[in-house]
Amino acid sequence: MVLKIISRKRDTCFMFYSGKGGVGKTSVAAATAMWLAAKGRKTLVISTDPAHSLADSFDTRIGGEVRKIDKNLYAVEIDPKLSMKEYKDMLSPELEKISALKGFGLDEAFDMAGTTPGIDEIASFDSFLKYMSSSEYDIIVFDTAPTGHTLRFLSLPDVLDSWIGKLIKIRMRLSGITTAVKKLIGSGADDGRDSALEKLEEVKKRIAQAKETLSNPDRTEYNIVMIPEAMSIYESERSLSFLKRCNIPIGNIIVNQIIPENTRCKFCSSKRALQLRRLVDIRKRFSPCKVLELNLFEEEVQGKKTLRRVAKELYG
Repeated sequence: MVLKIISRKRDTCFMFYSGKGGVGKTSVAAATAMWLAAKGRKTLVISTDPAHSLADSFDTRIGGEVRKIDKNLYAVEIDPKLSMKEYKDMLSPELEKISALKGFGLDEAFDMAGTTPGIDEIASFDSFLKYMSSSEYDIIVFDTAPTGHTLRFLSLPDVLDSWIGKLIKIRMRLSGITTAVKKLIGSGADDGRDSALEKLEEVKKRIAQAKETLSNPDRTEYNIVMIPEAMSIYESERSLSFLKRCNIPIGNIIVNQIIPENTRCKFCSSKRALQLRRLVDIRKRFSPCKVLELNLFEEEVQGKKTLRRVAKELYG
């Protein structure tokens, strides 16, 4: 799947890497980004994990602004606190106005407590949409949060689509109410235009485009990183079922931390034998996905030199 991605010459492609905490997804994402950049593709790697470790993996400072870290290779760590603050500043006045409208019988149409996604998730998703709509890069690699958070994040297009749809209905229902109410919700002078409604329609359009891109196998692939242990296998299997329901194309299953053969170490041989049995199970459970294997390194995977070793072992 990776070779298919790098062979494309038009449209930005997107590669997601996710998995249970501690399986090495950041190392794999960083190594993949380096490998793609070395193939001549302008590559951006983005960390959407609130507990960023991308900078640690590259052993260099990254931060919240896009930074060049090698030839054809750029990186950024989305700052959830900053994104959330910006969103709160922008939305707080509007949310107060909407809350005030409950007295007009709109509670059923818009339940703030029941349908509104978390402000932190909205903020992160908005940053995500910004990069997904960019045409500046050939490939964008996403180093995502641990599985549960990521799956909730990927379900946001449907949640937000429903939420924005309700807001649009509310806005249209209010169009016949008095000028005082119009001023209350910020529509300004009655010039025949509803700028707020136009903005909501634009957001809805962007969400629809994101949903289309996420389900396009020519532009998107989701890679699951795991280790050959029961809990990781079960969690990855649940992730796969969710992704299939969301029509998100699956790329590779990457099995990390496989102990290399060592006949002089009884413990190592016993542990490796168990892992090899798990690998047989993984290939059956995740068929027809391609399973890539990555050995446990004798040193910590940190810095460009070691990341190149990871990429070579994964992709040749």
